Amino acid sequence: MPARLLSIPAVAAALDVDRRTIYRFIAAGELPVVDLRTGSGRSRVRIPTTALEEFISARTVAVPTYRR
Repeated sequence: MPARLLSIPAVAAALDVDRRTIYRFIAAGELPVVDLRTGSGRSRVRIPTTALEEFISARTVAVPTYRR
């Protein structure tokens, strides 16, 4: 089965950030994209759900436990 692809606004909503933040992650190479360009016009990029899940996993941190 092919990977499910998400739009930039959908990824931004999932992460509760602005679209510009998603574009910064893409420019930094932290989020891979699939370019669906159909001609000489503007590109239409999508992010595979697996890439989003990996991105979230890589940024997940354990909550430190404090001793009393």
